[in-house]
Amino acid sequence: MNKYESVIIINPSLDEEALKALEEKLKGLIEANGKVEKVTNMGLKKLAYEIKKCKEAYYLVFDYEAEPNSIAEFERILRITDDVLKFIVIRKED
Repeated sequence: MNKYESVIIINPSLDEEALKALEEKLKGLIEANGKVEKVTNMGLKKLAYEIKKCKEAYYLVFDYEAEPNSIAEFERILRITDDVLKFIVIRKED
């Protein structure tokens, strides 16, 4: 298993419960084929530029281990989730 870090930018119109539910959903997707080490909710931050007419957004940072073939499926689900504005998945060096 490789180590990864994902930064996910989430729509600011979500309330606290919906944000927590989305975080748990994403955590469950990772844990299906890996292990979540840490989830950091950075809160509501001002964006450098507008994304889908939003000037601020929630930032979630996931540190985890996963199988390389499961990352494509995780990215696919992030792309089709309406509340995810942007994301990046980075493989960490050992």
